[in-house]
Amino acid sequence: MRRPDQQTTTRPTTDPAPGTDAGADATVGPPPDGGAGRPGSGPGPSGTGPADSAPTGTGPTAAHTGTGTGPTAEGHPAGDLTTEAVLAPYLRGQAADFLRSLRLHHEHSAPAESGGHDAAAATRALRRAARRISGSLHTFRAALDPHWADQLRAELAWLSGVLAREHAYANRLTRLVEALHQLSGPALPAARGARAAAGEPAASDAQGRAALGVGAARAGALLERRLTLARTRSHSAALQALGSSRFHAVADAVALLASDVPLAPGTTGRTAEALLEPAERAEQRLLAAVAALPPADSEPYNEAQDAAWHQARLLLRLHRYAHEVVLGAAAPSLASCGHALDLHRDAVEAAAAAAAAARTPRIAPATAYALGVLHADQRHEVEAARAVFRETWPYATALTAS
Repeated sequence: MRRPDQQTTTRPTTDPAPGTDAGADATVGPPPDGGAGRPGSGPGPSGTGPADSAPTGTGPTAAHTGTGTGPTAEGHPAGDLTTEAVLAPYLRGQAADFLRSLRLHHEHSAPAESGGHDAAAATRALRRAARRISGSLHTFRAALDPHWADQLRAELAWLSGVLAREHAYANRLTRLVEALHQLSGPALPAARGARAAAGEPAASDAQGRAALGVGAARAGALLERRLTLARTRSHSAALQALGSSRFHAVADAVALLASDVPLAPGTTGRTAEALLEPAERAEQRLLAAVAALPPADSEPYNEAQDAAWHQARLLLRLHRYAHEVVLGAAAPSLASCGHALDLHRDAVEAAAAAAAAARTPRIAPATAYALGVLHADQRHEVEAARAVFRETWPYATALTAS
């Protein structure tokens, strides 16, 4: 795997295509027809996730040592490591984190609006472990029992998606209400920017402020009704999921994973070099997706471009997880661009929520105007997040290869 700060002068490969690999993110992908596979029982052992220290390495494949003996980094000593010695501890550690977070969630379970912040934190940690397990099962499927890996990955995707919705609606409402408050203030910098982008003269600022002031309160109330209802339904769905037999099957499978990692036949005893090829493929899919992103001077309000950025976000997540497995540590240089893509997703979804609210039948013109300005403001936030990503992306030439 290439170090994130290493430059490349060649156009990244595009094979295999990144289309179907978005399902490896634990928030997407269809649920399976069966259970989670290989259920077990009882709590898993304690464990910790990978270290957050920077990886080591000097060449295009930093996972190789100078003598070609296998992955090496802090936590992965040089030597003839086996695939099992590298992959199994990572999966067992994430499974232990999952079970620990689940126990904390049960201990602090309460609706977020009633002060259940500990439960919310436990839910985030639960989703974090689920994403890492799911992504690793996807990337390193060839080293694992494929039937078991596919079933558990799909079930973790279902669980993470259910648990994510309440948090997403709450954050979206907070984001939009705060943006409305800022837009309806005396300065209106974002609103002026939106009108300037549309070619409106500065003289319309005073009239725009007055219209926005009238509609902002109603727009905020409309958004609160819509998103609070969606959040409440998502909370109920999450509680129902956590009490279902399907969830208990997932928890049993993860409990088994905490002590037993089902490897593919013939994997035991193989050197950890076997993990480098799938990790490289994950990296190349990411580089190809980033190289294919629309240029900086493309049309700013083209929502059709959002899907390519979402795909890049999912592939970056897979690459980060593969980096953690193979090098035994996170990649600090990828944190900023990953955060930018998270903000990009949030702004895209907030803009869509504002546009959907504006389509509510029989709303007042002032309310529709406020929602339109809010939509434009969030689309500006989309462009700002894309700019931050371009500035922080460590493989600089991948953005100019096209």
